[in-house]
Amino acid sequence: MIVRFVKMTFRPEEVEHFQELFEGWRHRIIATPGCRELELLHDISEPGVFFTRSEWESQDDLEAYRGSEVFAEVWPTVKSLFAAPAEAWSLHVEHRMNALNA
Repeated sequence: MIVRFVKMTFRPEEVEHFQELFEGWRHRIIATPGCRELELLHDISEPGVFFTRSEWESQDDLEAYRGSEVFAEVWPTVKSLFAAPAEAWSLHVEHRMNALNA
């Protein structure tokens, strides 16, 4: 499994616009084959900073999404709203715990 974090910093006047766009896209993104989970996280102290956290069955599934029609629509639109370049990390899950299996 792959976990992908993407940090995005938006111009202040574009924050609400991004949130509206994400609301419309999120169902299409999670429907991508291999996408197991999708979250949008909003920084507590920096109102223009958001992270997406997504889980993918494999690196191949993530790469297929990045080559998809959905990504081709989403990314250029979102990128045009940025105040700074995006940062991204792809990570393998080494261990996971929650309160139920602690």
